[in-house]
Amino acid sequence: MQKEFSRTGFPRLTAAFGNSVRGFVYAWKSEEAFRQEAIICFILAIISFFFKVRPVEHMELIAALLLVLMVEIINTAIEVTINRIGMERHPLSGAAKDLGSLAVLLAIFFAGTMWVGILFS
Repeated sequence: MQKEFSRTGFPRLTAAFGNSVRGFVYAWKSEEAFRQEAIICFILAIISFFFKVRPVEHMELIAALLLVLMVEIINTAIEVTINRIGMERHPLSGAAKDLGSLAVLLAIFFAGTMWVGILFS
């Protein structure tokens, strides 16, 4: 078995950053839900600067928005993986996609709860 070449140090960091950029571009180009959520999160992040909240609360508002995007990206990764395995309908494939969708919904609910809780407390 041939040993795989692995980068270390700064070259590894730059390669990882490149992978992340390609992931963002893929999500942006191929996933309408990601685009919608990213735009809404960006607008809400800007709006959040106009609220008089403590710095830690402001960080919590932004973190809740980022969580939505992270879960959407993981959901997309699940969907892409399932589609790579096969496009035929299978109950487990459907369950995996449905569970990913549920995770996104719960992240959105969490973010909404955080915003309401912080802004109306």
